[in-house]
Amino acid sequence: MKKKRILIFGSKGFISSSFITYVKKTNYKLIIFDSKKYNLLKTDSIKKIQRVVKDQDIIFFVSAIAPSKTFFDFNRNIKMLLNFIDSIKKKKIKKLVYLSSDAVYSDTKKKITESSKTVPTTLHGLMHITRENLLFKLFGKKTLVLRPTLIYGKNDPHNGYGPNSFIRLAKKNKDIKIFGKGEERRDHIHVEDVIKIIFNLIKKNKIGIFNICSGKIISFNELAKKIIHSLGSRSKIIYLKRSGPLHHLGLRRFNINKIKKNIHKIKIMNIRQNLNKNFFDTY
Repeated sequence: MKKKRILIFGSKGFISSSFITYVKKTNYKLIIFDSKKYNLLKTDSIKKIQRVVKDQDIIFFVSAIAPSKTFFDFNRNIKMLLNFIDSIKKKKIKKLVYLSSDAVYSDTKKKITESSKTVPTTLHGLMHITRENLLFKLFGKKTLVLRPTLIYGKNDPHNGYGPNSFIRLAKKNKDIKIFGKGEERRDHIHVEDVIKIIFNLIKKNKIGIFNICSGKIISFNELAKKIIHSLGSRSKIIYLKRSGPLHHLGLRRFNINKIKKNIHKIKIMNIRQNLNKNFFDTY
């Protein structure tokens, strides 16, 4: 039986590299488009891509300049997507999977569902919702949009504020700096769970919008304290004066019913239970 093909655009990111490792162990044929050979900012990549893409291909589009903080980055991200669309619009692809972000949602203290209001407060969120709308307009019911929350795991190259940074600092007995009192409560999901969810949604031929999250929240202050305690670290928490308002009103909660309904028996790690010696040894 001929293997189904998954084409991935954007191969060096945290999620894409983890996805590539996972899919290589399955019976799917994986084709990787890297930015060196296929620079989506250049129109000469369009014909190169057209020669590779076939009808019934599954395409996972991850390519982005992130975070998109300036109008220059915003415009380049849209240009990348438009060149990509030009390269595949005449192909009868099976599915278009787009990696978006929870940044598309409006700030709210209510639990966020896939139908929650999308009025982004950042250029990064605006970039993603613009891309989403373009893809839904052109590919309709072939489109699967993924909106992950904060992702953690050992190979995170960004070392962003949160679990990844706190763990690395605590293992070196270095102080952990948090903003304000660290009272913001956020949802964190492990990269392994993210990849399993994405792969299962593709395998089950799902379409539409899915939030990729754990459904559990924890404050940055509790997170830092738990990491220091669990590691037996000599790190101290340094509380920095906050220069602006709390991000996302200090709370970002998600309803995960749609994921549970569409992927039966899915088990998502709880970050509180995950922070133990066996987990830290992977860092």
